[in-house]
Amino acid sequence: MRYITRNLERVVLEATKEYPVVLVTGPRQVGKTTMLQKMMEGTQRNYVTLDDLNERSMAQNDPELFLQIHKPPILIDEVQYAPELFTYIKIHVDKKHNPGDFWLTGSQVFRLMKGVGESLAGRVAVLSLTSLSQGEIDGNRVEPFVPDMDKLAERGKGRTGADTMEIFNRIFKGSMPAIISGLSSNSQIFYSSYLSTYIERDVRQLSDAIDTLKYMHFMTAVAARAGQMLNVAEIARDADINQKQAKEWLAILETLGLIFYLHPYSNNMLKRLVKTPKLYFYDTGLICYLTKWSSPETLESGAMNGAILENYVVSEIAKTYHGNGREPFMYYYRDKDAKEIDIVLEHDGVLNPIEIKKTSNPGTELIRVFSLLDRAGTPRSKGAVICMKPGLSAIDRDNYIVPVWMI
Repeated sequence: MRYITRNLERVVLEATKEYPVVLVTGPRQVGKTTMLQKMMEGTQRNYVTLDDLNERSMAQNDPELFLQIHKPPILIDEVQYAPELFTYIKIHVDKKHNPGDFWLTGSQVFRLMKGVGESLAGRVAVLSLTSLSQGEIDGNRVEPFVPDMDKLAERGKGRTGADTMEIFNRIFKGSMPAIISGLSSNSQIFYSSYLSTYIERDVRQLSDAIDTLKYMHFMTAVAARAGQMLNVAEIARDADINQKQAKEWLAILETLGLIFYLHPYSNNMLKRLVKTPKLYFYDTGLICYLTKWSSPETLESGAMNGAILENYVVSEIAKTYHGNGREPFMYYYRDKDAKEIDIVLEHDGVLNPIEIKKTSNPGTELIRVFSLLDRAGTPRSKGAVICMKPGLSAIDRDNYIVPVWMI
């Protein structure tokens, strides 16, 4: 099994020099522990996991003793199982002031943040690890994606080009480290066991009254709507649950880092905009498993191909930001006339409009909607169409054509 270097390693090292506590959150199996253990090699750092029930019990019932036995510098894995530790970590940090004393991992993002926010505000660097990005799989360090011709040309140098079929291969396979590194050769078997473990352990941890079979039907209903505007009523109907339950279960998926939302771009200058977010998964292999596509070929020619390609591109762009320790300011635009821009990227005081299309020959009609942002009050900068064209190109001076494999 090969180790794949993660973009976030550099950010962890920088944060370790400044902060006494570095917390890496993200879903199970995305490589949090593997990355940090690799970075620990040859150092004095100790390791303990709260997946071990004896250690967990001690951390919950006698956190002071736990930290006397497991002395910093230390990596504490799955720390969400013992939020009782946070107060004692704070006491240690305030007494010693040593940068990098605690590395923590947790696979329950928001529940974890509550304990961290209360106890460790200003003392902790919170970083997010996702499943692998295209760039990491290719062995490259990836900067956050922006439509800039020089940066895009540089980006393309270390990458492996891919045609439409290869892109759908990547989408179908997913980007979990166990699959990419060869530890698990069959993605279908991997996702099957991943979901049974995930539901039994993590979902029940957050809500023990959940019917496993119903939750699987619910997840399938959510996956079928990846890349679309959130419709809680439809999801509830398909999963045969009520809307309150659907909202609670969606919150669990978000808490565990499996899904995220793009909210509609809006400000005081723009009127008549929709307010509903769009839903995406970080890992497209999970969508394909849940929605029962049997191969990349059937997926590529199937009814979901546009939505799942959009999901893939949006999640890949988000990963380029998370991998650099940054929050992506990504939105979408849709007004009451159903005019839509797939992504509005906001950074450095400008907006970049981005369209995603399963075409290799995009035309000027795709960029006409970009002018809708001219009324936004924030300057509009370069636009892009991300598509299946083999190489980097341009529609005109202000709008670039970017191949999917380059993001």
